Amino acid sequence: MEDLYQPEQVRLWHWVEARARKILEGAGFQELRTPVIEEAGLFERSVGEHTDIVEKEMYTLEDRNGKRLALRPEGTASVVRAFVEHFTSHNVSEGRFYYQGPMYRYERPQKGRFRQFYQIGVENFGSNHPLVDAELIALGHQFFKEVGLEDQVELQINSLGSSACREKYRNALQEFLRTVQQDFSPETRERIQHNPLRVLDSKEEAVQNHLQKAPSILDFLSTEAREHFAEVQWGLKELEVPFVINTRIVRGLDYYENSVFEWKAARLGAQNAVAAGGRYNHLVKDLGGPDVPGVGFALGMERVVSLIPPERLGRDPTPRVYLMGLDSQANRELFFQLRELREAGAQVYLDVEGTSLKSKMRRAAKWEADWAIISGPEERGKGMVMFRNMKESTQEEIPADEILSRLLSKFPTKTFLL
Repeated sequence: MEDLYQPEQVRLWHWVEARARKILEGAGFQELRTPVIEEAGLFERSVGEHTDIVEKEMYTLEDRNGKRLALRPEGTASVVRAFVEHFTSHNVSEGRFYYQGPMYRYERPQKGRFRQFYQIGVENFGSNHPLVDAELIALGHQFFKEVGLEDQVELQINSLGSSACREKYRNALQEFLRTVQQDFSPETRERIQHNPLRVLDSKEEAVQNHLQKAPSILDFLSTEAREHFAEVQWGLKELEVPFVINTRIVRGLDYYENSVFEWKAARLGAQNAVAAGGRYNHLVKDLGGPDVPGVGFALGMERVVSLIPPERLGRDPTPRVYLMGLDSQANRELFFQLRELREAGAQVYLDVEGTSLKSKMRRAAKWEADWAIISGPEERGKGMVMFRNMKESTQEEIPADEILSRLLSKFPTKTFLL
């Protein structure tokens, strides 16, 4: 797990989050915040008992009453649980929600994989129409375009068909893999027995070589599933969203069917999926709700942010004002300036330490102040303060009651909020 502490890094996270929020709320999605701890059975029923997430990666614990709990390893199951509790229980069978926050998986240490990781996700309940899938995917495309990553990520799509189609393909793939499993690692051979679809994600060279001859999921789609997938592709083309079909995409969660999709960034190496999702038409019912279809996706904040150079944001345009009192009385008088300046839109730092002016100036420069307001016995005796431009190293005396008006004259009103 990692700390976020560098100002430019935190600011970049805020920037990405703000753009996602703007896009999603503009499409009619409302934010839903769920607990980071749920009953472990929620994820076992939804994600799947034989998935890597549940078998190897989920953090579980017992409370004092012996109830099994888990730190959420993904967001969809929690959102579905909340949708069932708070909406379908009141006969509301549709909804658009987005969420953001930390997820937890006991990942093997490697670059870009943290055991606490952040996601922004969206879930759309109430329609099985393929154009809903296309619309949702287009929102992801809009996001990557908004943050300047449109040319760095590739959208890959696939269809798993219905649960019946998927089961037929699972059996065919399992039968094929058993004929070549002698070349695979023990871990992969175990996956063949319990969750053969996950073998398609294997990075083993021997596995990838044999998969060239593996059956394709598209050969097992029903007529209805083929039509659904064709309509999704039509919708993406109409919205000018570029994509490629990748029949290896199956996703690591048991609840997906029909549309599945990922955005991948070649720069990230082996762990290159920056966002992914798909359709899940039975999950709401499986978790105790009515028979309501759904589709959604989530993006990984750490991977998205790693692709964006901090300099893209430039310097924060908010004026930074450093207040320096040279004695206790000056500290008190400058203290009264804090609220007014901050309410006007500035970032304000009041230095009340009893050190020299030279030390205060060094701290102001380290803080990257734009302006310094200096007050001491000499200035106070004249009813003035020293108004210093830190970037140009120039200064002038101004009346103490004109601090705000002088700052407003230096910055556009769109920065200072009157």
